[in-house]
Amino acid sequence: MAPRSAEVSRKTKETEISVSVQVDGTGRSEMATGVGFFDHMLDQLSRHSLIDMKVSAKGDLHIDDHHTVEDCGIALGQALSKALGDRRGIMRYASIDLAMDETLTRAAIDVSGRPFLVWNVNFSTPKIGAFDTELVREFFQAFAQNAGITLHVTNHYGANNHHIAETCFKAVARALRMALESDPRQPDAVPSTKGSLKG
Repeated sequence: MAPRSAEVSRKTKETEISVSVQVDGTGRSEMATGVGFFDHMLDQLSRHSLIDMKVSAKGDLHIDDHHTVEDCGIALGQALSKALGDRRGIMRYASIDLAMDETLTRAAIDVSGRPFLVWNVNFSTPKIGAFDTELVREFFQAFAQNAGITLHVTNHYGANNHHIAETCFKAVARALRMALESDPRQPDAVPSTKGSLKG
């Protein structure tokens, strides 16, 4: 399998973002978004997917975190899609139930080229520290849309909102890790009867 890496830069009136990904990495991350909790979650996404990630973002945080979080999702999704190319030789599908203390969250992925998000996650408070909990969904919506993946995330149960958010990122990361692994039985094939995973 050829090296799978990409860089993407995105600049708008609201944000200026640069990201790089190395799919076949070791989970090294460098995060500087200006949003502490979000950096922590992106570290989890990188560490548990084993995708090396660098994210640098300057956004209109004087308004709120929304544009920065969403645009990071867009840029990371675009970088992942670019790095995967024609998605040849990948396992494509994966799912996991991930536990963290009292919390259990499921993530299921189809690296299909057809973006879709099913989100069954509820938070009991509007914020985790200073971070808006609704932005967890906004990130994954932007990421799935731009990565070209079908993503289902379901929180089965949990009491601590930090744990609920963290299990979402960790579960998606672990599912990505499995779905993007090389399939030893068909390393040169696009895993689709269509012969294409470009949507």
